[in-house]
Amino acid sequence: MLRIGSGAGFSGDRIEPAIELAEKGKLDYLVLECLAERTIALAQKRKKADVMLGYDPLLEKRIRSLLPALLKNNVRLVTNMGAANPIGGAQKIIEIAEELGLKVKVAAVTGDDVLPYVFENADSLLFNPELFETASILSANAYMGVSEIVPALETGADVIITGRVADPSLFLAPMIHHFGWSVDDYDLMAKGTVIGHLLECAGQLTGGYFADPKKKDVNGLAYLGFPLAEVQSDGSALLTKVPGTGGTLTLRTVKEQLLYEVMDPSSYITPDVVADFTTVSLREDREDRILLTGGRGKERPAQLKVSVGYDAGFIGEGEITYAGENAYGRAELAGAIVKERISRNYDEFKVDYIGAISGHRGSFGHQVNPYEVRLRVAGKTFEEDKAQRIGEEVEALYTNGPAGGGGARKFVNEVIGIVSTMVPRTVINAAIKVMEVGQNGKETV
Repeated sequence: MLRIGSGAGFSGDRIEPAIELAEKGKLDYLVLECLAERTIALAQKRKKADVMLGYDPLLEKRIRSLLPALLKNNVRLVTNMGAANPIGGAQKIIEIAEELGLKVKVAAVTGDDVLPYVFENADSLLFNPELFETASILSANAYMGVSEIVPALETGADVIITGRVADPSLFLAPMIHHFGWSVDDYDLMAKGTVIGHLLECAGQLTGGYFADPKKKDVNGLAYLGFPLAEVQSDGSALLTKVPGTGGTLTLRTVKEQLLYEVMDPSSYITPDVVADFTTVSLREDREDRILLTGGRGKERPAQLKVSVGYDAGFIGEGEITYAGENAYGRAELAGAIVKERISRNYDEFKVDYIGAISGHRGSFGHQVNPYEVRLRVAGKTFEEDKAQRIGEEVEALYTNGPAGGGGARKFVNEVIGIVSTMVPRTVINAAIKVMEVGQNGKETV
């Protein structure tokens, strides 16, 4: 049996549940999944500003908190916190281990960065190459899979740190390494991918993003426990969590996560396999214990998805609140004033009434009469000074708009745009760099 836990579902996730898993989960592996499309594009921007950066901004905090417990309990860590700079991330882990007086071996996996290839083939690869006449490409990272991670596990490293890999692959690779599965056994690849897909979003499986008061109640959300899986050699698994932690793990939470971010459950495409989720069977064993079986697979795709990040200009924002009688009417008047004055100057312009119709862009027949409304005005442009003007116009509503406005704020943010394309597998040139802190000091291979 292999015990594998999920310690993070995104870059900004909580750290405490991962520590709890490392200390009490009796794990063989802990996985931290911390990358999203825009996350790695932002990481590339940080790396361009400082070649030593580009790894996850919370890497140091997570590793400093986790490393002692991981090494003490013989838990191996697999993570994509390397983002745009896995080698830089590995070096930082070595520095932290030296500072803490710990012996550790780290393997950095590279090869996902295919920016030169995308630059050279932009006309044929990108659906809208004309976009890049005004916007600069920041990043192009291919979704690697288990073929690139398993060799790193074979080095015996305590920590494996990658850049862009498919989320389920982070979990599937330890299964392949542990059980000796063949990557050409597509049913086993599919079963492991199902487990990885269920675990990859961490707290979502144990009630986070599921809870809805009086409809889907979940206890202990303030101290939500993250999930783990007891995986068997046949690809079946028991999904559970550390006893006494908050949240819940039920058929309902598992089914919601199984279909999360899935367009076609019969054809879930990863770099490792095309998985059929419709053949999965779930059974409740007892409280917080779900038995998982099934899953079939077809041959992995010939091409890999690439996430391309580009500089998409700036978004300027301004916010102000109206409260009391006729709050919505006054907010609408304020929005109309700003729209009339400046909307024609922006590539995109939007007025939201938060608390009334901002989330769904309409009331769908429901009566809207909120006691308070927050007006948000936003515009997109490639000129920073134009972006700044939006907040200035909203702030001016204090004395140039309807009565009772308060709490005005203004922001300007750089925008990272994302488009996707496909590249042949042969473009990937994966490599592994091993670093170690031991009795003889630092070593690099």
